[in-house]
Amino acid sequence: MATLGNITFYADDPRALSHFWSAVFGYPAMEWEDPLRRQLLDSGLTEEDLGKRALAEDPEGKGPRLFFHHADGPKSERNRIHLDVNVARDPDDARTHDEILEAEKDRLVALGATVTRTIDQRWGPWGEHYYQLQDPEGNEFCLQ
Repeated sequence: MATLGNITFYADDPRALSHFWSAVFGYPAMEWEDPLRRQLLDSGLTEEDLGKRALAEDPEGKGPRLFFHHADGPKSERNRIHLDVNVARDPDDARTHDEILEAEKDRLVALGATVTRTIDQRWGPWGEHYYQLQDPEGNEFCLQ
């Protein structure tokens, strides 16, 4: 049996991209801090090595753990895999799902995401209404 470890992104700026995704999921922005930082440096890694990797991690361990590794070249094509991000609904919130979706889209755009397309269609008996976005480095994801 397998379990999910990291969801890994190649990034031009791993630290900045980890901070974007931390903000998307409400995680604290992580830095390589002591004592872990010191342990990594003492093991032979350099500050440059630490600058090439970053994390976005749920402090409660419930949400996905995202790992960011420095890319060896720019992104040039569409992702072969992407994240679907669901809006959270507070039962005390009187807004409709579409109003919550719109507000969350606006929040993510303010963080640096770009809307590439709005989907409002039917797929068989189901309605589909979501946004296709890109993170600050062009990685596609959907907000639903």
